[in-house]
Amino acid sequence: MPREQMNDQQVASYLRMDLREVVKLASRGQIPCRKVAGKFVFRKGDLDHWIERQLHSLPKDRLADIAKGVSAHHGFDHESLLVYPLIPTGGLAVPLPAKTREAALRALVDLAERSQMVHTPDVLLNEIRMREDLCSTALAGGIALPHPRHPLEYDIGGSFVVVGLTPSGIPFGARDGSLTRLFFLICCKDERTHLHILARLGSILHDQATVDELLEAEDTGRLRRILLAKEQALVDSD
Repeated sequence: MPREQMNDQQVASYLRMDLREVVKLASRGQIPCRKVAGKFVFRKGDLDHWIERQLHSLPKDRLADIAKGVSAHHGFDHESLLVYPLIPTGGLAVPLPAKTREAALRALVDLAERSQMVHTPDVLLNEIRMREDLCSTALAGGIALPHPRHPLEYDIGGSFVVVGLTPSGIPFGARDGSLTRLFFLICCKDERTHLHILARLGSILHDQATVDELLEAEDTGRLRRILLAKEQALVDSD
């Protein structure tokens, strides 16, 4: 079987999901796949995009299972910090100076450029604009996770996350119509790192009390300490 394709058993392992549940989702057209010679065949790239779209609505235990399955598949240690080490020095902004979606995206890219993580800021800005135009990365609760449509292997110095907190809410396209204040710009050199970061952030931000605490951070030092504490607590609970 080609490397980019997976069968139902491999998908069950990848998602830490019961095989019967995978087959049920596939039969109902609720997970991307096709049938070949009477068997379901999954493309890993399509599956990864499906996971990304589901992150905001998955129960916490399911999200944790997926994160562990993805970690094991890609050779990551799910018991280690991932998000916090990717936040560069100077990679947080409180406040992030922005009142519109465009201003927020520009400010995040500027923050990444000042942190010496971006070789071609105009390319990055255009990529995350196009991703937002396809489907907003804003989630309920005042959070958004903007990122490029595809990994930027040569345009960034390394995989990174920069974080900005705006003084007031911005219309950013959340499905529930809520405004957004807390932004995590995620830029990775490869798909596996990107998906793992998304899954880890999804687990950290699943608790609204954690989100509220982050939203109340009065400066970058406080924001950094909260992020470290919350990710460490998540790792320690596994």
